[in-house]
Amino acid sequence: MALGCVTASTRADLDEEASAAFRERWPEFIFHDPISRAYVDRAEQYFPEYQILVLDDGRVAAGGWGVPFAYDGRTDDLPDGYDGALVRAIDGHEAGTPPTAFSFMAAAVHRDYDKRGLAEEVLRHLTNRARDAGLTAVFAPIRPTWKSRYPTVPMARYATWQRTDGLSIDPWIRTHQRMGARIVGTAPRSMVITGTVAEWETWADLPFPESGDYVVPEALNLVRVDRENDSVVYEEENLWVEHHL
Repeated sequence: MALGCVTASTRADLDEEASAAFRERWPEFIFHDPISRAYVDRAEQYFPEYQILVLDDGRVAAGGWGVPFAYDGRTDDLPDGYDGALVRAIDGHEAGTPPTAFSFMAAAVHRDYDKRGLAEEVLRHLTNRARDAGLTAVFAPIRPTWKSRYPTVPMARYATWQRTDGLSIDPWIRTHQRMGARIVGTAPRSMVITGTVAEWETWADLPFPESGDYVVPEALNLVRVDRENDSVVYEEENLWVEHHL
């Protein structure tokens, strides 16, 4: 592979290709997070240097993005996951608050390039950019790949499950561990996605015939359905990991 890394904003001609390649990596309901919808465009505007694509001879092979945010060095000062990191980064930028830390927000690999280490390549490129900008800590509120298989298990317990080699049973946690990252805590309300019953039945491609808690494909936690009030609430718990610069 003839790999190269570019800032996404300099290659607007690749927007559709990148969107088509990466959208299938996440479940439909993720794209209906109201915080992301309200803030993500400003993240692209304010922090273009942290929106990258990895190209293989000009073809989109992988990509990722992140945001810088203010952090006082204490674990309990971490934002409440994905939504919290995005809000703190945008609000801090607009208030003129200098960022001190960086958060990966997403990394994705085109299916044709699976199992070639390109997710790590994306994370390394973003880490290097954060280091060059003078940021002193790097975090990620990750969605463990296999957590959706165990939606009733709390994230804190799931994060302790290990293979015989001492690494996590989860492939995405292992990716970060192999890069030297350590688990620092959970983010119980990393994303909160609400909608009507009809909306969620479309997003999940699943009928909800009565009120109650449902296992939804690719959801990390149970989805709560209240048919009487025509309301569905999903609170996604993520896992904070810290990378060393």
